[in-house]
Amino acid sequence: MSAIHIVRDYPHPPRKVWRAVTDPELIPLWTATGAGARPEGFATTVGATFTFVAKPKPGWSGVVVCEVLEVREPSLLRYSWQDESGGEVTQVAYRLEPHGSGTRFTYDHTGFTGAGGFFMAKILGVVRTKMLTKGLPAVLNDLDGQGNLRPESPLNPKRP
Repeated sequence: MSAIHIVRDYPHPPRKVWRAVTDPELIPLWTATGAGARPEGFATTVGATFTFVAKPKPGWSGVVVCEVLEVREPSLLRYSWQDESGGEVTQVAYRLEPHGSGTRFTYDHTGFTGAGGFFMAKILGVVRTKMLTKGLPAVLNDLDGQGNLRPESPLNPKRP
């Protein structure tokens, strides 16, 4: 079985990191360095079903179907992950723990099987590493003390 395991330390408190990784308006800002997925119907409630919608690519609709399996705010979020066209159901877990004056964030995506799963884990691992190394730190750096995106942030969506 293949898996993705990424650990990053951020110089921000766990509550701020939790907000960045669970606020539906902030998630697309840090996933933009990957496939740019936005959550639809996401809530940090066990049993909540939601989709991640990204830009489609050849052979992929861009939609992943998920269900929240476990929540312990602000330290754990675990959800299922399955391409909308079917296939194996995998699991994603975000673990946050205080580390020094910041937060240690552990990302695990498990349950990939067979040769196809091996290659999927490799591809997604590269994308997730970029999101957690570039995308998430940029969002965290642009949040104020209450966890809101600063008005002058270049990450703010363009308003008409």
